[in-house]
Amino acid sequence: MGSHKKYWKSEAELSSDNQMITNLKNNEFSEQLPTDLFIEDKNSLQNSSTNRRDFLKYLGFSTAAATLASCEGPVNRSIPYVIQPERIIPGISNFYATSIADGFDFANVLIKTREGRPIKIVNNSKAKVKSSANARVQASVLSMYDSQRLKGPTKDGMEVNWDQFNQNIISELESMKDLNSEVVLLTQTFASPSTEKIIGDFKEKYSNVRHVIYDAVSDSNALDAFEIAYGKRALPSYNFSDADVIVSVGADFLGDWQGGGHDKGYVNGRVPVKNGNKKAKMSKHFQLESNMSISGANADKRIPLTPTQQKIALAKIYGYISGFEVSGELPASVEVSVKQISNSLIKAGNKGVIITGIDDVNAHLLAYAINDLLKSSSYVKDQLSLIRKGNDKEVLDLIRDLNSGKVKGIIMCGVNPVYTLPNSDEFISGIKKANFSVCFSMKNDETASQSKWVAASPHYFESWGDNEMVSGNFSLTQPTIRPLFNTMQFQDCLLNWMTSSDSFYDKIRTNWEQNILENMSWNQALHDGFFKSNSKNIIKKLNFNPITCAEQLSSSKSSSIELVLYSKTGIGDGQQANNPWLQEFPDPITRV
Repeated sequence: MGSHKKYWKSEAELSSDNQMITNLKNNEFSEQLPTDLFIEDKNSLQNSSTNRRDFLKYLGFSTAAATLASCEGPVNRSIPYVIQPERIIPGISNFYATSIADGFDFANVLIKTREGRPIKIVNNSKAKVKSSANARVQASVLSMYDSQRLKGPTKDGMEVNWDQFNQNIISELESMKDLNSEVVLLTQTFASPSTEKIIGDFKEKYSNVRHVIYDAVSDSNALDAFEIAYGKRALPSYNFSDADVIVSVGADFLGDWQGGGHDKGYVNGRVPVKNGNKKAKMSKHFQLESNMSISGANADKRIPLTPTQQKIALAKIYGYISGFEVSGELPASVEVSVKQISNSLIKAGNKGVIITGIDDVNAHLLAYAINDLLKSSSYVKDQLSLIRKGNDKEVLDLIRDLNSGKVKGIIMCGVNPVYTLPNSDEFISGIKKANFSVCFSMKNDETASQSKWVAASPHYFESWGDNEMVSGNFSLTQPTIRPLFNTMQFQDCLLNWMTSSDSFYDKIRTNWEQNILENMSWNQALHDGFFKSNSKNIIKKLNFNPITCAEQLSSSKSSSIELVLYSKTGIGDGQQANNPWLQEFPDPITRV
């Protein structure tokens, strides 16, 4: 028997003469988009209308501009391959192993190319770490074809050639060195052993140079905590597939928490039914958080708490597990849940793990202490995550030093502080006071437009590089297409300024063959895209008092309003904010 039930999306549909409902039946949007607000020539568009994709096209960038410019006239003749390249067969895809490391997103991937053009990103399933690509990594294909990319280096907005550019920067650097004036390299996190070696050599040649690392979405407090606890500025790794009980206090670990990439292990630990070779196993997941996150949506039990309540709850969990009495007030129902969580962790023992996203050194220290008490096998402190190295204090010191005149020159790469810093006006006034400012950027972004010299940087599809995202796990970045524009990599410029005859490729290969590769050839490593070393980190725990941390957290005072800031899944740290694919990407929670 057929179903004759009728469903309504809202009570407005009960009205038979509602104009809005009529419009929705025929159009995706009931109102015309306001084209006159974003297109300058209003007169020519008085009678025009547009759809959603056109709107996004105007807000984003056009990829057709560069390619169609050469096709405006009639085609007189086409020239086939006289000698067809061996690697290119029309209609057949080639795949190249590479890695992305833009300071926020890090992944080992395969690039699918057709007739020499990168068109898609595929996960490199053979890589041991960071072997899956998120939405931003997938969308980075389109960013390579961005028509707003810089075509070459500039000085004060005017085009110059690379010889001019490099000679002038060398003169500036030598002048600063002679005067003993401080110059700062402000860069993204480079999880690159070869880049760090080049920067080290650069600082040896120019002893007045200081290197400051800046992460737009910062994990500086977590890095400070790990350095206090274990003596190294890094972050621990987590193996969620090995956990029976997972407790997250304010950490969206299925999202972008500490660089993301934890979802694969989490899924492997939540297999409710035997499937082939997979063993049935279902971990228990508790999520304590303020805003609804991807992790919260997947949790077995989600407990909504303010940031202050999260601190008290974390302190109480430590108290229940350690036996130390912790003060602090929580709602009665939350107290019951906190005790239940603590008992679950105690019962799980080394199969339990706790993590936190609270932006507080004491919170991270306490999470490390709890995992040590549990002897958690999921908390891998000797396998370090190296994709976050930013130091907030050093960045704030830099802004002050620029404005005071202590720092006379600044060279920036992979960062856009004018866009991302909360006190960007102070930063702008600082770089205006500097004798020279250099910005490496793919686009004339907010920081590039304020800099004297701008170096056009290549897309990672056009670049060489290497990465150590997790200690002992190395990967390579290789170009999959010839540079579209007159660009130069930051590392090649540093080598040029040191008057070195080597290229960045030469430095990478030499470093890998001498210091990294053990029983594998360079060509094999380049083919695979990664290499796993047998070296181990020796972590020596330093002294810190977790009871002091618990007392400070439990004494946290709440205010009437508490603000929670988080990064959107599609936009991340905003590097690809003009990418139409990401503008159109629906939020996984709100669907907006």
